[in-house]
Amino acid sequence: MDPNSTQEADPEKAGQRQNNLTDTSPATIDPALSDSYSPTEERLLLRHQDLTILPLSAFIYFLCYLDRSNIGNARILNSSTHHDMQTTIGATQHQFNVTLMIFQVGYALFEVPSNILLKKLRPSRWLAFLMFSWGAITMGLGGVHSFPEAAGVRFLLGVFEAGLFPGLVYYLTFWYRSDERSVRVAFILSMASLASAFGGTIAYGIGHMNLMRGLEAWRWLFIIEGAPSCVSAALVWWLLPDFPEEFLKGRQKDVAVARLRVEGSKRNHRSMTRQDAKSTLAEWRLYGHYLMQFGLSVPFGSLSLFVPFITAGLGYVDLQAQLMTVPPYAAAYVCQLLVSHSADRFNARGLHIATFASIGAVGFMAAALLPPDAYLHRYGCLIVSTAGTFASAPPMLGWLSSNVHTTASVGLAIAISVSLGAGIGSIPGMWIYKAEERDRGFPTGNWVNAGMLFMVAMVAVGLRMFYGYKNRQLVRESCQEARLYKL
Repeated sequence: MDPNSTQEADPEKAGQRQNNLTDTSPATIDPALSDSYSPTEERLLLRHQDLTILPLSAFIYFLCYLDRSNIGNARILNSSTHHDMQTTIGATQHQFNVTLMIFQVGYALFEVPSNILLKKLRPSRWLAFLMFSWGAITMGLGGVHSFPEAAGVRFLLGVFEAGLFPGLVYYLTFWYRSDERSVRVAFILSMASLASAFGGTIAYGIGHMNLMRGLEAWRWLFIIEGAPSCVSAALVWWLLPDFPEEFLKGRQKDVAVARLRVEGSKRNHRSMTRQDAKSTLAEWRLYGHYLMQFGLSVPFGSLSLFVPFITAGLGYVDLQAQLMTVPPYAAAYVCQLLVSHSADRFNARGLHIATFASIGAVGFMAAALLPPDAYLHRYGCLIVSTAGTFASAPPMLGWLSSNVHTTASVGLAIAISVSLGAGIGSIPGMWIYKAEERDRGFPTGNWVNAGMLFMVAMVAVGLRMFYGYKNRQLVRESCQEARLYKL
């Protein structure tokens, strides 16, 4: 059997699994852990945790992504009657792209401080505050009348949405072991594709409200989609449990503490110190993870905001273009869940990332090579590229969080990854789908996204080879069971 594998042939040994979280020096597993709980107790605990925190966490991210990406729908909503957002506020193509980009600036700047505050102020309180804030700001977008107003409000939206996704990934490290996170990150992250699919459907319906009470339909879109976030913030404040040590009782609490004694973040661990920050920033291998996140965020960000624009360039118009955004995101939703489950099950996150990033790249490349008027074929490529891009994201964050070993470092590494990736990395994606290239099939956007995804695949393979080499080295040099890198 491959000594690097963390998979077990016998599921009855679940309570005795090796805790393979990265460390800079070999460490041993406490043998007392092996008899502290049974596989049945572990399964019941996981089911209880999943039912308690995952639906609410996914719902939070669903609303977050809906409020973030609806500007893509607003941009073309009722464009045939010149009541779309870009026309109404008098923005040029360049100015509207600046409005999209400025969100990413606020998003990138506030990732790290937000993750630090999440632990200090408690997840339920901090996430509820962020949720109410971005909901109110989204509703405020319905009242803008000029480019400067729209840009300013979008910057604030980026500031308050910045802490949500990295915060949720960090939050899961308090509850789950490293080989359990990718599929749960995927369940939450898949809400992005689900929100985008629902966003197109909702926009189609709201499009029929144009000029109701004198308001354009895109204004109603922001008002209607921002309100649920404000209302739901109260539910998060009261219903989202903060830490397993405080929420669980009796035997379940004992099992949870035993499971996460070696790996996982802890409520009683110190917050980040300057030394924690220095050591995390000096871990050069983590920059491979950050580079992958950056590369993935270019196509991820461009698709999130431009799919309605892309479908409008495929021969679909106005409200029909909104509906045609649904199938690509539906395919992405299914792929995210299946790929993440497989990546965790086979301890093969790097290979899954490389495979599906390559599939997405091939989809973009084919779209770039097809004739501009091959609408049906290019629409099929859009589905393939969207599914491949979105499926690569959850294993990527699960891989990173599994290979960082302290509570403070995990929070910082996740925040840096999402900041450099989803924040700064999304900025180029705001500019690659050019309106003047619409009749040519958006070649710049497709080629840039294909190149970025091929780069992600190469870095994933390189990291997989490096971690495999380090694991073999640890096994050779250690007299005891070493804590290995996840693959």
